[in-house]
Amino acid sequence: MFDRLIEILKANPRKIVFTEGPDARILEAADRLKKGGFLTPILIGAPEEVKAAAAKGGFDIEGLEIIDPATYPGMDEMVEKMVTLRKGKMTAEQCREALSKGNYFGTMLVKMGYADALLGGATYSTADTVRPALQLVKAAPGNSIVSSCFVLVKGEEQLVMGDCSININPNVDELVEITMQTANTVKQLGMTPRIGLLSYSTLGSAKGESVSKVREAAIRLSRMPLDYKVEGEMQFDCCVAPEVAALKAPESEIAGNINTFIFPNIDAGNIGYKIAA
Repeated sequence: MFDRLIEILKANPRKIVFTEGPDARILEAADRLKKGGFLTPILIGAPEEVKAAAAKGGFDIEGLEIIDPATYPGMDEMVEKMVTLRKGKMTAEQCREALSKGNYFGTMLVKMGYADALLGGATYSTADTVRPALQLVKAAPGNSIVSSCFVLVKGEEQLVMGDCSININPNVDELVEITMQTANTVKQLGMTPRIGLLSYSTLGSAKGESVSKVREAAIRLSRMPLDYKVEGEMQFDCCVAPEVAALKAPESEIAGNINTFIFPNIDAGNIGYKIAA
């Protein structure tokens, strides 16, 4: 799945910020990325603490950049930029306090162009990881929302699920946008999206407010000039089991062979991806 992405990164190396530098899982990832040579890690934290944790775990981070917000020489410039971005919602003192933490500091490194990407969540909650990005980086041009997706790999099986962690109860427009954002991620990973919009109904087998929302999103997507297939609304078994799809959706080109799943709300998404994982 990731071969194409790795080749792209090798041709155009990028920097990724790890907001929780002393965490063993982060250090292991940084070690592996250093050996791989296709993504340059930046570790956030006190250098002594990060190096001690790496030595304890036997991780090689020699030569990797470690930045401590407490001693960062560009902090005044960063505070000024963040005050501007927050548009009066935070004072300079509040911004400086926020930037003393790895999640906000790392996000501003990305926003100011020093790094290209950020990874967090080893010790920060999902909310504390995502909030700085929503406040400072915001949605990509042409998008009204930000969404998430999870990539699940087990042997040769590769599945993508969205949105499982950000949008609580997306409306029809948001569900369409989530689908398109997730499909774009799937294509970046070198896969061809075959998308199922999940529901407790399959193509009109049941009724309800949630069913209507998912069905309308599927209809709108079917009218768009997409270069991938979308089916919905569909029950999960119809998405993944060819024998079920043959009975419930015999005319579908992709039912029974879905690799990308769009959930109707965060309850279903969060529960679903954790069961699958």
